[in-house]
Amino acid sequence: MAIFSPLLDVLAEIPDPRRAEGKLYQLPYVLLFAILAIVSGCNSYRGIITFIDVHRHRLNAIFALKWRRAPAHTAIRYILQGLDPAAVEAVFRRHAALLQAARATPGQGSIALDGKTLRGSFDNFHDRAAAQVLSAFATDTALVLAHVEIAEKSNEIPAAQALLAELGVPAGAVVTLDALHCQKKPSRPLRRPTSP
Repeated sequence: MAIFSPLLDVLAEIPDPRRAEGKLYQLPYVLLFAILAIVSGCNSYRGIITFIDVHRHRLNAIFALKWRRAPAHTAIRYILQGLDPAAVEAVFRRHAALLQAARATPGQGSIALDGKTLRGSFDNFHDRAAAQVLSAFATDTALVLAHVEIAEKSNEIPAAQALLAELGVPAGAVVTLDALHCQKKPSRPLRRPTSP
């Protein structure tokens, strides 16, 4: 299907974590079908497999595939957990930039940066706090341009500055942030009030 060709092209750039032999299912299609499953409401490996299994004949016809069955949920888990997160983020940023360039009006638009705590990402057993992610959202095209994970011992402010530098925000673009970003460091140490 032509509408998915640009996305399949960029997904093909992601390094495959599997060995060279035994690749029954091509990585770009596995990733695309996982994305479609998640967008349609699936939230587990088994849900992704169920989506592929239910729609397998239609997916085979549309994408000229010959899948006899959906991959096992363990295979999907192995593939998705084996991906390099930096490579996946780079590919999605490139795809978002292509979509943004095709849809945006030059000289207009705004980017909203906002941080979120990922529900259920904390790990009490390993004493790990919940993961926080900062997202850049193009409001004129309704596209998420990038994500960056906020370091555990840090906050949104340095992450937002780094993300804006990486995105190369064009001149004239409006960037909106939370009030948290209005802080400034004092130029000198604060004096303690003296008691009378």
